[in-house]
Amino acid sequence: MWNLKTGKWLYTFSGQAEAVLSVAISPDGQQIASGSVDRKISSWQMDTKKFLHTFFYLNSSYSHNGFVNSVAYSSDGAILASGAADKTIRIWGRYTGTVKRTLNGHSDAVLSVTISPDGKILASGSADQTIRLWDTKTWEQHYILTEHLAAVNTVAISLNSQTLISGSTDTTIKLWNLPTGELLSTLTGHTGAVLSVAISPDGKTLASASRDGTIKLWNLCTGELLQNLSGCNPVAFSPDGKTLVSGGNGGSIKIWNKFTLDGLSGEWWEVLGVNQSDRPNVVKLAYRRLARLYHPDVNSSAIAKASMQAINRAYKEFQQQVI
Repeated sequence: MWNLKTGKWLYTFSGQAEAVLSVAISPDGQQIASGSVDRKISSWQMDTKKFLHTFFYLNSSYSHNGFVNSVAYSSDGAILASGAADKTIRIWGRYTGTVKRTLNGHSDAVLSVTISPDGKILASGSADQTIRLWDTKTWEQHYILTEHLAAVNTVAISLNSQTLISGSTDTTIKLWNLPTGELLSTLTGHTGAVLSVAISPDGKTLASASRDGTIKLWNLCTGELLQNLSGCNPVAFSPDGKTLVSGGNGGSIKIWNKFTLDGLSGEWWEVLGVNQSDRPNVVKLAYRRLARLYHPDVNSSAIAKASMQAINRAYKEFQQQVI
């Protein structure tokens, strides 16, 4: 747990035996749940930091029979959904930790689950290349979406519960009409698997993170590419939409506090996506990489020129410091 404004580490929740693959915070901010390679889902109380319980499936010692890839709370906080490598989705009582239902249908690992803000639909993405939409009242399948050509790694739903976004190993992002299951558009530009997507609270901007080492920002209404950032999976917006958080290289987390669509901003090391203490050769490599992304000869987006100017200013400031 971190302070978003200062980047200060606040607390470490311990209890999972192996790598943590997914974390979710309940809507009331009181509970945190995580899914792990150890096949278990664990939860903690946020204010007291106390361990609450592990979600055990019936008489099993585990939550799932495979890695727990994704966990998500419903908007009312009453249930927790989980997707796992055992091809199943499980619905849990948040307070009891007991399983309410197991959803079967996917033929390969479930990689991502999310519940619509209006609480009506659960969407799941899978390595079987499909997205399945489930009715949360009957838990029957509404639709099976089959337009992706590879694993569906990530799914997200807009705040108005009208648009579903999916990212795939086929390098594409697809926008769907959630109520009807209709494919609206396909966004292309990443050169590697799309691993994470996030929608800004105002519904205007989409962030996508890829194995190609870039985060792309898109105009959700027009599909226009707005900006490229240097970072990696995963991505998340703060509730006020003013902060974007992403993964970074070397086990770091990047907080884009001065996140703006008018161009790159921040201190020179923030613009270049490096640490202030990095060696000159590391900074130089970061500069060259960003230059390849933003140079007007290769990037025709609306703010490429302004971004390239910001990158050049940042690198010049770094060089002056070194001298």
